[in-house]
Amino acid sequence: MSATAVHSLWTTAAEPIAKIDAPKIEYGQLSPTLIVVGAAIVGVLVEAFVPRKYRYHVQLWASAAALVVAFVAVVVLATHGYGTTKARIAAMGAVAVDGPALFLQGTILLAALVGLFTFAERRLDPETHGNRVDSFAAQAASVPGSDSEKAAVKAGFTTTEVFPLLLFAVAGMLVFPAANDLLTLFVALEVFSLPLYLLCALARRKRLMSQEAAVKYFLLGAFASAFTLFGIALLYGYAGSVSYGTIAQVVDGTVKNVDPALADTMGNDALLLIGTAMIVMGLLFKVGAVPFHMWTPDVYQGAPTPVTGFMAAATKVAAFGALLRILYVVLPGLRWDWRPVMWGVAIITMLGGAIVAITQTDIKRLLAYSSIAHAGFILAGVIATTPDGVSSVLFYLAAYSFVTIGAFAVVTLVRDAGGEATHLSKWAGLGRRSPLVAAVFAVFLLAFAGIPLTSGFAGKFAVFKAAAEGGAAPLVVVGVISSAIAAFFYIRVIVLMFFSEPRPEGPTVAVPSPLTMVAIGVGVAVTLVLGVAPQYFLDLANQAGVFVR
Repeated sequence: MSATAVHSLWTTAAEPIAKIDAPKIEYGQLSPTLIVVGAAIVGVLVEAFVPRKYRYHVQLWASAAALVVAFVAVVVLATHGYGTTKARIAAMGAVAVDGPALFLQGTILLAALVGLFTFAERRLDPETHGNRVDSFAAQAASVPGSDSEKAAVKAGFTTTEVFPLLLFAVAGMLVFPAANDLLTLFVALEVFSLPLYLLCALARRKRLMSQEAAVKYFLLGAFASAFTLFGIALLYGYAGSVSYGTIAQVVDGTVKNVDPALADTMGNDALLLIGTAMIVMGLLFKVGAVPFHMWTPDVYQGAPTPVTGFMAAATKVAAFGALLRILYVVLPGLRWDWRPVMWGVAIITMLGGAIVAITQTDIKRLLAYSSIAHAGFILAGVIATTPDGVSSVLFYLAAYSFVTIGAFAVVTLVRDAGGEATHLSKWAGLGRRSPLVAAVFAVFLLAFAGIPLTSGFAGKFAVFKAAAEGGAAPLVVVGVISSAIAAFFYIRVIVLMFFSEPRPEGPTVAVPSPLTMVAIGVGVAVTLVLGVAPQYFLDLANQAGVFVR
C-alpha cells in the first residue's frame, strides 16, 4: 500500500468529528469543595518543599484557614437562597446544591475543624528527646520497633501528612451527600475512604494494633465499595443512566426518551432491586449499621483516637446524607420495597449496638458500639419518609458529631505509661482525681444516653417523633427500649468514675494545649445549647430539608 493511500485513509477517518462542548461548571456553587481540595493539594506541596521544622505550623494554619473559608462559603451560598429557592443541580448534573447538601457540608466542615484541633495536639505525651510529639507515628513507612523508627523518634520527626490526608477525606465527604449521579457518588466514596484507611494506620503507640485496624478497614471497605460499584452497574443497566433524576423517572415509569439499545433491560425489576440492595449495603457499611458493622469496634479501638473521633462524626454525616438522597430522590417510587428492609436493619442495629456495648471493657470499643446504636436511631428518622424525617436526621447528625469528637478528645487525656488508658477499670475514681474531666465526660455520656437538657435528647425526640408520624410507631417503641438499655452502660461509666475508689497506680489526666480544650469546649457548648434551646437549629434543619430533583 502506498504512502498516499495510507494518508487518504487517515484523513477520511478523521473528518466526521462532532464539536465537543466544553463542560459548564458553576465554580461559585462548588466553592466549598474546591477550597478544601485546593488546600489539600497545597498541603502535599508543603510536605515536598517546606523545611521539616516549619511543616507542622504551616499545615495546621493552612488546614484550619481552608476549613473556615469553606464553611463561610457554605453560609454565603445558604444566605443567597441556594438551600431553598435557588436550589439547583450544578456541574452538568453531577452535584446537587440544595438545603440538605449545604446543611451537611456545613456540619462536616465544622466537625473537621474541631477534629483538626485534636489532630494537632502535642502536649499530651511527654517530650521525646526534647521534641513535642503528637498522636501520629514519627515515620509512617518504618517497621514498628525497627532501628529506622527509633532513629525517626530520636530525630523528632512527625507525620505532618495527616493534615492533607484529613483535607482530602473532607473533600470527598463534602461531595458524597451532594452527589447527583452514581459515578460522582462512587468517586466521592473512594476519595474520602482512602485517606481514612491511611490515617487509621498512623498511631504513634500500639502501632501494630493500629496497622491491623487499617488493614481490616481497608479490606472490608474495599469489599463494600465493590458491592456499591456492582450495584451502580446494575442500576445503569436498568435505567440506561447514572443520573439520579433519570433513574427516578424510570422507576416511576415517567421516562420519555428510551435508548433503543437499552429498551430490553429497562424496567427489569431484578436489576433494580438487586442494584438498589447493593448500593444501600455499601452505604450501610459506611454508617456502621448491623450486620455491616463488624469493622467498627476494631477500627475505632486501633486507630489513633483523634482519627477515631473525626471518623466517627464526619463519616456518619456524609454517609447518612448520601443514603437520604438515594432513598428520597432516586427511589421514592420503591418505598414499599425498601422500607420493610430498613425496618429490620434499624431494629437489629439499635438493639445489637446497645446490648453488645454492655459487655465491653474498653472505652473506645464501648463508644464504637454506642455509635452503632446511634446509627439505628438515625435510621428511624430515615424510615419516616416525610419532610420531618429528613430535618430530624439532619439535626441529629449535627448534634451527634460534636458530642462524639468531644468524647474521644476526653479519652485522649486519660493516660498511663503505655499512652491512653482505655481499659474501663482504669477510669475508676477518675471523678475524685480529676473532677472537671470526669464531669465533662459525664455530660457527653448523658447526651449519648438521651437525657433531657442535652442535644442527645432533642435529637432522639426529633427522629422518634418523625418516625411515629411516618407510621413507624413500633420502631419508636424498640428505639426507646434500646435507649434504656444503652443508658445502663453510660450510667455505669459515670458511677465508675464518681463512686469508685481511685487506684493508687491509676492513670493521670494530661493537661492539654488550648487546641484540645477548644475541641472539648465546643462539644460541651453544642451539647448544652442544642439540649436547652434546640428550636432555632430544628427550624434551620426544617428549612434545609428539601431535596432538589
